[in-house]
Amino acid sequence: MPERKITRAVNIGGVMVGGGSTIKVQSMLNVPAYDIEGSVNQAVALEKAGCEIVRAAIPNMDAVKLIPAIKNKVNIPLVADIHFDYRLALAAAEAGIDKIRINPGNIGGDDRVEAVVKECTKRHIPIRIGVNSGSVEKEILNKYGSPTPEALCESAMYHVSLLEKFDFNDIVISIKSSDVSKTVEAYKLMSQMCNYPLHLGVTEAGTERMGLIKSSIGIGSLLQQGIGDTIRVSLTADCTEEVRAGMDILKALDLRGGVRFVSCPTCGRTGIDLIGLAKKVEDALKDCNKDITVAVMGCIVNGPGEAREADIGVAGGKGEGLIFKKGQIIKKVPEDMLLPELLKEVEKL
Repeated sequence: MPERKITRAVNIGGVMVGGGSTIKVQSMLNVPAYDIEGSVNQAVALEKAGCEIVRAAIPNMDAVKLIPAIKNKVNIPLVADIHFDYRLALAAAEAGIDKIRINPGNIGGDDRVEAVVKECTKRHIPIRIGVNSGSVEKEILNKYGSPTPEALCESAMYHVSLLEKFDFNDIVISIKSSDVSKTVEAYKLMSQMCNYPLHLGVTEAGTERMGLIKSSIGIGSLLQQGIGDTIRVSLTADCTEEVRAGMDILKALDLRGGVRFVSCPTCGRTGIDLIGLAKKVEDALKDCNKDITVAVMGCIVNGPGEAREADIGVAGGKGEGLIFKKGQIIKKVPEDMLLPELLKEVEKL
C-alpha cells in the first residue's frame, strides 16, 4: 500500500487529525436536536463504541444547549454542524465546541466570515468545509454542467479561499457524493490540490447493507492510495454501526489494531452451524481490543491449514470441532463447547 500523504496537522479538542496521525473514526448524532437527554445518551453510546469524534446538528439557538450537555458526559471532541447562520457558529464557539462544520460562502459577506474566523482563531477551533453534490454553487455547476469531481473540488477551494483571506488555515475538507466513483475521483483531485487533512465519506450511502458496501469501496480505495485522515461511514442505521463499520474498514487495511476475523464461506463438508457460530464469535469479541486474528472454519481437514496464520481459531467437524493456534491443534471439543472454549483461549492471548 502506498505511503500516506502527510497533510497539515489539525488539533480538534486534543485529538489530532492529519500530520501523519492515526486515521480517526467519526459519526453524527441522529436524535432530534431538541432532545438533549437523547442526544447525550447517544453521544455516550458512540464513545463506548469507539467513536473518536462526534458531530451534532445545531439548527437553531436552542440546540446550542446540546454542546455543554454533551461535553459534560463524553471525553471525545464535539463538532457543531451549522448551515447558513454565522451567529450559530459564534454561539457554538462560545459554548465550548471543538470544531465547526460550516461553509463560509453560505453565511453572507466578508464581515460575517471574519467574525467566525476571529472567534475560531481566538479559541483554537478548526473549521471543516463540507461540499457535496447538492451544495455546489450555481456558477460552478453551470461551468461543469453537473457536480463533477472537478466541480466539487472547485467549490471546496472557493470556501477555503474565504478562510485563507483572513489567514485561517486550521481547515479540514470533505467533498462527498452519493456516487462512489465521483467521490473517489474528487478526493484524489483534492489531495493533489491542497495539503489540508481530508475527511472521507460517501454521502447518503444508504441502509446498513448497501451503505456499508458503498462506503467500503469509496473510503477503502482512497485509504489504499494513502489518501484520507479521518472517516465517517454514513448509514441509515444506528449510528454506533457507523463506528463499527469504520473501525472494520481500518482493520481490513491494517490501519488499525483489534480483532480481525477470518471465516470460510462453508461448503458440503461443513458439519456444524458455522454461520451461527461465526456470528456469535464476532459478537462476543466486538469490544475486544486485542490485536489478534481469529478464524472460524467449517472443515477440520482444511481449516487449520488455510487459517494457519490465525492466532486462534476453530474448525468444525461433525458435531464437534478443533481449537487451534497458529495452525497447531490444541484440543477437540463438542460443538456446543466451541464458543466458550474459543473465548477461553482468547483470554489467554
